[in-house]
Amino acid sequence: QVLELLRGVQRGSEDRKRSLGRLRWALQNEDTQQKFVRLDGSIRTLTGLFTSSLADLQLEAARCLHELSHSSVPAVAEACLPVTSYLLTYLSGHSLELTELCLYTLGNLVVESEAVRKQLLPQGIIPVLASCIQSPHEAVLEGVGYVLSQLLQAKEAPTEIIPLVLDSALPQHMLQLVCPGLKAGMGAAVEFAWCLHYIICRHEDNALLLALGAVPALTSLLLDLASQIPQDAPEGLELLVCPVLRCVSNLLAQTGCQGPDGRLLVALFLILQSFLQQQPFLVHECLWLLNNLTADDPFFCSALLSLDLLPALLQLLTCSQMGTVLVLTVLCNLAEKGQFQCQRLLQQPLLAQLLPLLTLPDPEAVGQCLELLHLLFLHCPEAAADFTRQGGHQALEQHQSSPELQERARALLDMVRQPPGAPSACQATLAASS
Repeated sequence: QVLELLRGVQRGSEDRKRSLGRLRWALQNEDTQQKFVRLDGSIRTLTGLFTSSLADLQLEAARCLHELSHSSVPAVAEACLPVTSYLLTYLSGHSLELTELCLYTLGNLVVESEAVRKQLLPQGIIPVLASCIQSPHEAVLEGVGYVLSQLLQAKEAPTEIIPLVLDSALPQHMLQLVCPGLKAGMGAAVEFAWCLHYIICRHEDNALLLALGAVPALTSLLLDLASQIPQDAPEGLELLVCPVLRCVSNLLAQTGCQGPDGRLLVALFLILQSFLQQQPFLVHECLWLLNNLTADDPFFCSALLSLDLLPALLQLLTCSQMGTVLVLTVLCNLAEKGQFQCQRLLQQPLLAQLLPLLTLPDPEAVGQCLELLHLLFLHCPEAAADFTRQGGHQALEQHQSSPELQERARALLDMVRQPPGAPSACQATLAASS
């Protein structure tokens, strides 16, 4: 049956377009795809029709190639190697539908085959995409974003693909297409936001993106999105918010990055509240960014307190297993800054909220909770007595036999056993060494 379909396409009759239509339908089956590419002359025939001067045949052949590109079998993608140069050539054609088909066919092929990726790079796929990204057509832009995102996720991307992308005009155009947010086509913005994320998280030096103003531009986008979320947020907005949060978070973790606008804190909490119920995974993204903002920056720690955002943060202590760890990490960032910040934390019912966390089965959460208690007791020794009055002593004792936690638990027990006004072990050591 597959051979008969190929012969129908090869005969050259007036029915060829109809034969191509039947072939396209048949190629939706993965078994048929594999049988077809094993037939002698099958890809050569399709390539000949794809390069035909007859537009309707060319388009139908492109649809057949697109069906083949959906195969998850690398051998099928590699059978399409002879057609890659033509797919690139037709990206600069006049037919919008053909351009779109070529883009998605390329994107599908590069997912499955390293051989296809290695062939496309010297054929100039990056410069071609840099030209296509300047198209005024939303469908073409989405297609470019799709191809680029597949390339940037390849195992060889950090060494072979990302440097070529950074040397092109693509990064500047990507930022320009992401940052208008809802004012432009959201589909393209989502694709390019993920592209930026793949570059930032897989490349050691993002000086170029920092120089292009990525942090202020993406921060401004988050401010805009946060202001629109409660009223008329479009469906699927979380698909844009997620990679933008990751981009800002990862850029902030790199040296030489200037801190963003302080209003970002308010935007983060608006996003947290808006997506807490429907898209809880975004809470983790927001908290990770909040951790990076407060880790080494006293300004953001002070801003979080002065803007009275602490109650909203504490409400997230039990939102999820990962959320608990991240909230505790942010609280540790605050407590590390010293006595004033610890006093502000203790003005909340924090100790009462920490007690049940010490009974959690998650060692990471309990460990982070112990770290926070240590910082609080260190800077505010009176907190240790308050903690004991609330039953904290017993909660700490249960961890004395845990290999992972026993050392920290015993250190805290020593602190809570000290009489009020006595120097802690840490303070005594410091005094002795001075």
